[in-house]
Amino acid sequence: MAFDSLSEKLQNVFKNLRGKGRLSEADVKAALKEVKMALLEADVNFKVVKQFVKSVEERAIGQDVMNGLNPGQMVIKIVNEEMVSLMGSETVEIAFRPGKELTVIMMVGLQGAGKTTTTAKLAGKFKSKGKKTLLAACDIYRPAAIEQLKINGEKQGVPVFEMGDKVRPSEIAKAAMEEAKRTECNVLIIDTAGRLHIDEEMMAELIEIKEACSVFQTILVVDAMTGQDAVNVSSTFDDKIGIDGVILTKLDGDTRGGAALSIRAVTGKPILYAGMGEKLSDLEQFYPDRMASRILGMGDVLSLIEKAQENIDEEKARQLEQKMRKNEFDFEMYLDSMSQMKKMGGLSSIMGMMPGMMGGMGGMAKGKMPDIDTDAAEKQMARTEAIIYSMTPKERQNPNLLNPSRKIRIAKGAGVDIADVNRLIKQFEQMKKMMKQMGGFGKKGKRGLFKGLPF
Repeated sequence: MAFDSLSEKLQNVFKNLRGKGRLSEADVKAALKEVKMALLEADVNFKVVKQFVKSVEERAIGQDVMNGLNPGQMVIKIVNEEMVSLMGSETVEIAFRPGKELTVIMMVGLQGAGKTTTTAKLAGKFKSKGKKTLLAACDIYRPAAIEQLKINGEKQGVPVFEMGDKVRPSEIAKAAMEEAKRTECNVLIIDTAGRLHIDEEMMAELIEIKEACSVFQTILVVDAMTGQDAVNVSSTFDDKIGIDGVILTKLDGDTRGGAALSIRAVTGKPILYAGMGEKLSDLEQFYPDRMASRILGMGDVLSLIEKAQENIDEEKARQLEQKMRKNEFDFEMYLDSMSQMKKMGGLSSIMGMMPGMMGGMGGMAKGKMPDIDTDAAEKQMARTEAIIYSMTPKERQNPNLLNPSRKIRIAKGAGVDIADVNRLIKQFEQMKKMMKQMGGFGKKGKRGLFKGLPF
């Protein structure tokens, strides 16, 4: 995940601060020197780092902090607040024209940033909010770009307007606008062509499209993995054609994350969304306060809850909870629980939002938790699924049927050793016992411990 290295370094700094009963000015300056180095290594813009450290130092070296009951915690609080301010303080939404007026959005960016996929992701977001959207395929240069948009548009249930690769992009955009009006769409998203680097020809084409279609919002898509280059690209695009906001892609990758902490401060333009994976659903609203919490190892529980609300079948979750309380948990339910987790982005996505998880961003708030190998855990989940799918429906619903001969058959079907099957069954029985004990709380009128959990 992005920011892992930065989070770990900051957690170590904060751990040292917490360990001191009182802080001297030298303590604060030494800690901020480490913070400065960690931010620079994360590829945060040098000028941004300098101003950030200066702001924190001015606030931290004061009587209220130095003589407070918990000065270490106060410094951490100040770092968190300044980091939120750095990324924009408030969440910014993409603006729409009032009423039923057509809003034209132009997506721009360099080739390879994930612009076409992000365009389809954004269309899906708008559709879920009740917007009738049309996509326009104006990348006539890159092989298969039009087909890619059509395939992704179909997956999202959003129509795509295209005129092939022999018509000028501005003409396609103009015709798409007429089609959007004819079909009473209220949003038109134009996918434009990128280049390997910024050139005058590309900028001239974008200006031509912008003038032909009365573009209301120009959204720049940048690859977070390119670090400071992403910030430089943002500045150049804003200078040449003017942008209204930025979408960062590949923020789930092995990136130092400096772009997320620099773009707003350098360009003055807000980060609107963050791409957190390759699936068409992996586009998250950018919340500066939540991102700061994740960077500082405090987790992002609110995003985790929202992800659960979006992806979990409430009725199925309710049925699972009732069966758990009655101790009727079986392997069919086990499969359902894993399916729900997959819908939320898998184990690594969930762990990334949990406070203090090293599998996500940062260490434990107090002390340090051992690293969790989410890749190994995901592979183990896949093996578990294979074993359960090798059972018959009756065996899944009644695990008591699993005698030695059935276990051998299941192991062969799943391509695993018999020991793996036995281990799973043993874990399953232990889980049932635990659930039976916890289910007792529900009978006493207390809130069920499993209520609302993503199973």
